[in-house]
Amino acid sequence: MTALSFTCTGVRSDPYAASPTLVFRLRITGPPDTRVHALALRCQLRIEPGRRPYAQAEGGRLTDLFGERERWATTLNPIQFAQVSLLVPGFTGETEADLVVPCSYDLEVASARYFRALDGGEVPLLLLFSGTAFAGPAGFQVTPVPWDRETTVRMPVRVWREAIEQHFPGCGWLRLPDDLMDALLAYRSRRALPSWEATVRELLAAAPVAEVVR
Repeated sequence: MTALSFTCTGVRSDPYAASPTLVFRLRITGPPDTRVHALALRCQLRIEPGRRPYAQAEGGRLTDLFGERERWATTLNPIQFAQVSLLVPGFTGETEADLVVPCSYDLEVASARYFRALDGGEVPLLLLFSGTAFAGPAGFQVTPVPWDRETTVRMPVRVWREAIEQHFPGCGWLRLPDDLMDALLAYRSRRALPSWEATVRELLAAAPVAEVVR
């Protein structure tokens, strides 16, 4: 089995991607005297919400994910963020590679709701690796990447916001069933409202909520 270790040295948003995308820079280290011809990786990214503090306003916005703050000792469980594949070219000793991770802006996805609830700071992430290494001095020796390979990174919240803002500046997204969309469209037409924003604002003004967490 080829001994490999992984470190994440940084994360950035990709301004040229077709959709919101984060790029994690990985440093991969193997035995100094063993040629790795190729590395087929699978990486699972998890948010570890219990590893950071939360301001009062953030806690209010996280209630739908974790419940009231007094329950957080048992409810701040890891959140699945993404699962992606990566093919790493051959190297000896050490190499670096970009792990490209698409981001969802759908607020029904738990990771997107979590990111949006944060005012700033960092998101504690755990990266779990598996896959196959093709190594050896002559020919290919196929060995699995051990399931215990992992690394952590603290991603600044502003990096996720940059990725979203590049494609959807100042916007959020909600998914609604067809019958509700038809009802909203009929209401908008009846009231001759110029936009969906104006429609929702009028409805909120007519039935104000008890409290809006900002």
